[in-house]
Amino acid sequence: MIRNGHGAAGGAEGQGPGGKRAVRVWCDGCYDMVHYGHSNQLRQARAMGDYLIVGVHTDEEISKHKGPPVFTQEERYKMVQAIKWVDEVVPAAPYVTTLETLDKYSCDFCVHGNDITLTVDGRDTYEEVKQAGRYRECRRTQGVSTTDLVGRMLLVTKAHHSSHEMSSEYREYADSFGKAAPGSEEEALEEPLRNVPGSPVADQTPFCLQCPGGRDPWTGVSQFLQTSQKIIQFASGKEPQPGETVIYVAGAFDLFHIGHVDFLEKVHGLAERPYVIAGLHFDQEVNHYKGKNYPIMNLHERTLSVLACRYVSEVVIGAPYAVTAELLDHFKVDLVCHGKTEIVPDKDGSDPYQEPKRRGIFCQTDSGSDLTTDLIVQRIIKNRLEYEARNQKKEAKELAFLEAMRQQEVCPEREGDCDF
Repeated sequence: MIRNGHGAAGGAEGQGPGGKRAVRVWCDGCYDMVHYGHSNQLRQARAMGDYLIVGVHTDEEISKHKGPPVFTQEERYKMVQAIKWVDEVVPAAPYVTTLETLDKYSCDFCVHGNDITLTVDGRDTYEEVKQAGRYRECRRTQGVSTTDLVGRMLLVTKAHHSSHEMSSEYREYADSFGKAAPGSEEEALEEPLRNVPGSPVADQTPFCLQCPGGRDPWTGVSQFLQTSQKIIQFASGKEPQPGETVIYVAGAFDLFHIGHVDFLEKVHGLAERPYVIAGLHFDQEVNHYKGKNYPIMNLHERTLSVLACRYVSEVVIGAPYAVTAELLDHFKVDLVCHGKTEIVPDKDGSDPYQEPKRRGIFCQTDSGSDLTTDLIVQRIIKNRLEYEARNQKKEAKELAFLEAMRQQEVCPEREGDCDF
């Protein structure tokens, strides 16, 4: 077990509000390519109780049931540990959630999103805890999926940037990746599934927004719409207190990953009472110094990803590339940190950190990690065929499960007469 000792979580294990017994909540999953959708699920789960325990599956278990993960289990353990609503991480959690697991960790119930997770033979991994009444559901975050992020990497387009419309190439990907073509027999499965209780297809959100042109509401590509409410839910809302050291860092923080976490953890450890502010550059600024189709995640998405990190207190949305005197004075910054990556000169050729260097408050911090967004993209491209096969296999299982649910609804009284 890995316990978190600070951050938004870190509540008392045995006590809840008013001295009552703490409500202990269990979540589990692969948490591969962790994004703000995962963080939002854990935020919702934490709000249902007082202490959140998250089980993370091993590489072996994921490969058996879904296909090879992008990140190693050690990387995935650390990413989940860095999410501020998590109190404890359980490595090597079983893929099928049982009452035995809940009892072992003294959890009252488990929480999962309103999608489904199936074993290699197509069984619901939460069937046992559902039947026992120890299962709660939270809403899946619309507009984000691992499938979508992978598509952006493979297509090398900029359609996902916040100021661009979806390109024809990206729309084609969204409509075809692991899904049926319009007018096909598979697409015809959509309409009857709208009547399945509990299915996201029957959700109030229009099906076309959940999965444009596609047939599976869970393994699909959809559009993320940022709202002020979502930012409020993720933000701490706390201002720096007297005696706290205000530390400023800036960058793209694209595909928020373990390299970023290692860096922010090191920065957080530079002061006894740190208040870390992360400045996120505009999409066009990132594209100027990174090139290609970077950033993979747009500014709104990157904002939520960074806000979910327990080492960050505040985020500047659309920070200037150069760390100016105005910025330093406005936030009363005590220390400015940058990692060991190259510092690209500003458009006029100047050093973007010249002002903090002049003030003697600049510090280069070695995270000890060599993982970069570029390396993650390389992993995906290298294993593209495996990943696409994994997605198609996952979707086929989900559709078979949904069809079985539909059949049960159609003839619950005549189950013996139904052709399954």
